Amino acid sequence: MGQCLHAFVSGRVQGVWFRQSTLEKAQAHGLTGWVRNLDDGRVEVMAHGHEHGLLQLEAWLSIGPELATVAEVKAARVEPVEEFIEFLII
Repeated sequence: MGQCLHAFVSGRVQGVWFRQSTLEKAQAHGLTGWVRNLDDGRVEVMAHGHEHGLLQLEAWLSIGPELATVAEVKAARVEPVEEFIEFLII
């Protein structure tokens, strides 16, 4: 069935193509879920899939796209609360 990664990324992560790049990375690893900007300047990610893909995405989140400056990633494995069909920017 897969696992679920819930992450909050802080730093210079809005307005630097972070969500689009996350979508592309997630799709490349066969993950489903979503990514969104938060009002406090962080980016929130919920990704579902196999452990290898989640590990790859989690590692990438700490780097981000070229224009981003990631200060911190708080990530945890959680129980899936919904079934995702694809990966979306919401």
